[in-house]
Amino acid sequence: MSRLYPTYEPDTCLVSNGLSTMGFALPGAIAAKLARPNRRVLAMMGDGSFLMNSQELETAVREHVPLVVLVLVDQEYGLITWKMDLEIGHHSHTRFTNPDLVAYAESFGARGHAIEAADQLLPVLRQAFDDDTVSVIACPVDYSENLRLTERLGSLHGPF
Repeated sequence: MSRLYPTYEPDTCLVSNGLSTMGFALPGAIAAKLARPNRRVLAMMGDGSFLMNSQELETAVREHVPLVVLVLVDQEYGLITWKMDLEIGHHSHTRFTNPDLVAYAESFGARGHAIEAADQLLPVLRQAFDDDTVSVIACPVDYSENLRLTERLGSLHGPF
């Protein structure tokens, strides 16, 4: 996200990546929407990160803070797996199971959506933004290409 997402205006893509703050995206998105109520806000995170602060869906619903939450589902701490594979050549203890994320979102009063094919994502995103409420989109991902992507992109060079 932080390397490939194009931004054209300051403060339009907020990433706490360097601080390793899993769980930032949802409360950060609520704060962004409160700061800029006329802007559409998308919180994008993995399922591990989502489950760390997912209870904040209740806050967003209760306070009428419309935003879209895109959860990348792989049932794994994917970034940790990726970094372990890069640094030590293997990983362990990074897999977990999820609840039904659609039913979970709906239990808080949010709308839940499940993506089953890549061509569903854009129409569902558009619908979620048009609904002007709190929406959660569960989107399965395959991170098996991460190591090849790292090799292709290379390392970053500063100053930053």
